[in-house]
Amino acid sequence: MRDDAHAEDVTLGRIETEVALLMRLGEATRRASGTAEHRVLDRAAYVILRHLAGAGPQNVSALATKLNLDGSTVTRQVSAMQRDGLIARTPDPADGRGTVISPTPAGLQRMAAVRAARTRLYGDILAAWSPADRESLADLLHRLNEALESRTRRR
Repeated sequence: MRDDAHAEDVTLGRIETEVALLMRLGEATRRASGTAEHRVLDRAAYVILRHLAGAGPQNVSALATKLNLDGSTVTRQVSAMQRDGLIARTPDPADGRGTVISPTPAGLQRMAAVRAARTRLYGDILAAWSPADRESLADLLHRLNEALESRTRRR
């Protein structure tokens, strides 16, 4: 039994190290990319636009909850994005006192450019991997993200 616990500790230690490296190398790879598409949006704006494109217009509170961020942080990010013409605010149909945000055509265009550049980048990085290995990686990353999201929701 003791050997099983040790093996589990070793495995979890490897996972922790690999996730830390993934985050560092992912950001470094994005910054080092020679294409301008990677730099047309900061990470926060990209994540917000990706979410809004999929989920539709939302108020800042719902967006903050979904992204596990403080409302004031999202408000600042959204204000900057509005100044840049990436999102628009409209009256909330469910509550006339509030507003909902949605991506503008310019915001969607920038998001699509970043997504295409990232897809090409990962296509190049993973070119030697088999389609089955790429599919497995996508599935496992999805499961990891779901587990991380589930944990943050419980807190």
